[in-house]
Amino acid sequence: MQIRDVKNILDAEVLSGEELLDTEVRAACGSDMMSDVLAYVKDQAVLLTGLMNQQAIRTAAMMDMVCVVFVRDKRPGEDILEVARQNGIAVMTTTHRMFTACGLLYTAGLNGGLRTK
Repeated sequence: MQIRDVKNILDAEVLSGEELLDTEVRAACGSDMMSDVLAYVKDQAVLLTGLMNQQAIRTAAMMDMVCVVFVRDKRPGEDILEVARQNGIAVMTTTHRMFTACGLLYTAGLNGGLRTK
């Protein structure tokens, strides 16, 4: 799946990183707790969050994530978007709640990146 597909599935608006829409994504994570993101997320992933601060972007960058989607129509400030630009991370917003957004991506074939036995 590509970031473009995530955008279309979530009916999201790209706020930064339009040039990254063809980047591949392999997994998704929905969390407002960045400690969970650090513990469980693999690279090439999308982070869905309602956490509106630079830490969400910085955590995504540390984990080599390629896209952050803010749920519930939250719109980050320019300072957050600038950190995303500096780290090559696409940023979008969707009107969906986190549960719905995660469900839509899962139904479309994107998983959580965790291996099961």
